[in-house]
Amino acid sequence: MTFTLKNKVLTLIVFLLLFIFDNSFAESLEFPNGNWTQKNPNEVNISEEKVNTLFDLSFADSATQAVVLIKDGYLIGERYAEEFDASSFGTSWSMAKSFYAALIGISIDRDEIGSLDDKVGLYLDYFNDERSEVTIRDLLDMTSGLEYPENEHENMFFLQNQLEYAQQIGMEKEPGTLFEYNNVNSMLLGDILQKATGKMADELLVERIFSKIGINDFTLWRDGAGNVLTYCCIDMSARDYSKFGLLFSRNGNWDGEEIISKDYVDETFTQVWGLTPQWWTDSERGYSLHWWISKNDEEGSIFNASGKYGQYIFVDRKNDIIFTRITKYHPTSGSVQNWGLFNRYNKIKDVDRLINLLRFYVDVGLLDLSKDVETPITLDEGYSKEFYQNYGEIIDLIANLSRD
Repeated sequence: MTFTLKNKVLTLIVFLLLFIFDNSFAESLEFPNGNWTQKNPNEVNISEEKVNTLFDLSFADSATQAVVLIKDGYLIGERYAEEFDASSFGTSWSMAKSFYAALIGISIDRDEIGSLDDKVGLYLDYFNDERSEVTIRDLLDMTSGLEYPENEHENMFFLQNQLEYAQQIGMEKEPGTLFEYNNVNSMLLGDILQKATGKMADELLVERIFSKIGINDFTLWRDGAGNVLTYCCIDMSARDYSKFGLLFSRNGNWDGEEIISKDYVDETFTQVWGLTPQWWTDSERGYSLHWWISKNDEEGSIFNASGKYGQYIFVDRKNDIIFTRITKYHPTSGSVQNWGLFNRYNKIKDVDRLINLLRFYVDVGLLDLSKDVETPITLDEGYSKEFYQNYGEIIDLIANLSRD
């Protein structure tokens, strides 16, 4: 046997050993099989005192409905507000952006989409105009340059056909140059996925992610015209939101099966924008591919999905920790938006006025959420205050959970 042949054989043996080791390691990790396996924090080398401090700080805000803490695939702590439990749904609001962005990565893995740097116009003919230079990456990094009003296009939420609205938004700036958190960017993802795969985005989410990781009880919202709301609006329990966080903590692998490629997860968890608008916290936050970056320094790296009223899935991939927090929510029936009599107000551009009007109607009994409307809605009790004020301290607590 020649020296070259020996080297090739040795290389092949090493490769096979690494392959076997990687797969046996993946199979040795804990994954929830239906329900989470529970352990005490000290069984995974985390102080119960730290967990209690994190939970107490979270529940200092009366809007908190639930918190769930996962370490090494084990549920090591959870707490629920009065009248809520482990099966109670919360609504995601913009946490949904991270879910639907994952489908873009899966479509790239399957060669249905060429790359993040494909022009959107390759999939959506109506983008072959002044928007022709916008890429999928631009949409996901919130740098499309599309028109950006003060309300971030949140008024879209009250319309019958929200995709039609998103399709008509024109250019305002050069793409790739400025971070602007624009809901239209995310609403267009569903149209891209439908053109690339022939399936609606909510169907893909169930088929390609939920069915793989054991999420079986959920509501995926569409607008009144039947378009998937890919910028918001997934309802499920805090425990199930945590499964999605674990999928990303485990590099897209679930019990030995690659759901999302590690390359895409790595790229998602690579900071693109270091500073974003400080809307409700003085803490510096970054952004990448529809995920926020809560912390990225020598003390740790924590990424998170984030929703409008304080819903979060925090992921500390290095320490395999997921911390989920949702706010108080009372689901309406259905999964397709129906505003009923409130439709008469959907032309109001002032989103805060619309939301306050809707809440007022509910408070005085003019709207009955159980029968008059079908839509996600967060009432005053679910709007975060203290959690935002304590945000920096909460992030530091998460980052320090695994430290002595």
